[in-house]
Amino acid sequence: MKARISVRLKPVILDPQGKAVLRAARQMGFHEIKSVRIGKLIELEIETEDKEAAQQRIEELSHRLLSNPLMETYDVDWTGD
Repeated sequence: MKARISVRLKPVILDPQGKAVLRAARQMGFHEIKSVRIGKLIELEIETEDKEAAQQRIEELSHRLLSNPLMETYDVDWTGD
């Protein structure tokens, strides 16, 4: 099975990288873009027969290692069941 973890800054956290991309996009003529937020995507392939245990482990990994819970949120999407 595969898991995709999307990690994003919480809305109250400033995103200087997103601001830089927005500024560059507008300089390139993309004036219709209102805002940009930058995040990260992590894809994992898991070998297990116990889907429920895998989900719990990936939630723990996402919370403890892949994201900073003070500044970021994450979502886990599963594929290839």
